[in-house]
Amino acid sequence: MQESRHTAAARLDRLPTTNFHRRLFGLVAGGLFTDNFDIYVAGAVLGQLLAIGFSDLAQNATFVSATFAGMLIGTIGSGIIADRYGRRLTFQFNLAVFGVATLACAAAPDIFYLTIFRFIAGVGLGAELTVGYSTLSEFTPPARRGRWQALLSMMSSFGLLASTMMSWALIPVFGWRVMFVVPGVCALGLLWLRKSLPESPRWLESQKRFEEADQIVGAIERKVIEEGGTLQAPLTSQAAKHENLWQAKLIRPLVLGTILQVAMFAALYGLVNWIPSFLLKQGMPINQSLGLSALMSLGGPVGAFIAFAIIDRIGRRPAVIVGSVLAAALSVLFGQATSQFSAVICGFVLFSLVYFLLATIQAVYLPELFPTAVRVRCNAICIGIARLTTLVTPFLIVSVFNAYGISGVVTAIGVLLVVQAVSMALLGRETRGIPLEQIFQEPSAEPQLKATTVVS
Repeated sequence: MQESRHTAAARLDRLPTTNFHRRLFGLVAGGLFTDNFDIYVAGAVLGQLLAIGFSDLAQNATFVSATFAGMLIGTIGSGIIADRYGRRLTFQFNLAVFGVATLACAAAPDIFYLTIFRFIAGVGLGAELTVGYSTLSEFTPPARRGRWQALLSMMSSFGLLASTMMSWALIPVFGWRVMFVVPGVCALGLLWLRKSLPESPRWLESQKRFEEADQIVGAIERKVIEEGGTLQAPLTSQAAKHENLWQAKLIRPLVLGTILQVAMFAALYGLVNWIPSFLLKQGMPINQSLGLSALMSLGGPVGAFIAFAIIDRIGRRPAVIVGSVLAAALSVLFGQATSQFSAVICGFVLFSLVYFLLATIQAVYLPELFPTAVRVRCNAICIGIARLTTLVTPFLIVSVFNAYGISGVVTAIGVLLVVQAVSMALLGRETRGIPLEQIFQEPSAEPQLKATTVVS
């Protein structure tokens, strides 16, 4: 009888942290780190391709757009697969596609084949982002969910730092191809480690696979006892249930999530990916442009760490609103910098704010906005629409840069960040500390599941 059990959500939400949580975190973080590493490799690689005549600005824009086209397909596809067939299968598929295609990029004979292989790799890149944050959120207790999600974003942001530093150190010595070998090998290694990745019990319950959900949660509870922890009594709650994607209650969060993602993608890919190329076109040597970019990229982990430290204290809405306004102001200041020193300082603070917002929006807030049964699909819709805009963004950036320089590009990004702040103020709701099932829980005549199935 299902009335004689606690829901997986209730049992997971009252657990202390165990080695299980840390291992799960590591498996998800490793994929997002590799994902982030490869995304931001493009900025340095494209600068080098320009320097050696392998490509021009227009071909670079096509390369970036092909990446985002592949990521769009991967994003939409992963949303469908993860909500229908499970999170675990999606994790395995995307790493296999990404790893093989990225190694193929390293062997590309010209920019045409490099762009084709990059498109295929983008399919894997797009899947990792939508599934990773959603999966961890489904295992993490609400009181610590924001910190864990932000910490995951911080680990992911080290991919930017690692790719920038390695590009600066390795490209002048070994050339650009090595920067595709590194993430390709890492992805295939991580694919082997993820054999032990469990399915989400919340998702299993939404599919009425209660026995499998109980087995996974029971194993975690036994880990708590083995490690000397105690199990508090779970609260009574409803299990995650099957949800229709087409519901009026999802319109507002879908609109808000889409606006937030469009603004964040513009800030990330319009600023971070193109900085080395912009500096190079203004006459700065490749080594110097990569070095300055590396210094600025130190702000990525700093911004994510700030989110980790304060997001469960101040809440999601004030973090996004205040952070967006500050980032908009810094983007304008960065465009007006008149020396390398002031550019690096402004760039560092701007990168910190952008990654603070990325951790808050993409890692913490977006997975909380939607019910379990449609969580990844709704995330995929928001991110997918944002990726559609990135198909044309590179060409717009090149056009704005040619007409107005760096100051024009960062000012346009600043305007989008202000739109982001206003949208959050008007449409956003606070989700801090609320169990995932309660965020969209509506009064129901269905009996709640009561419990006896708890490991003691």
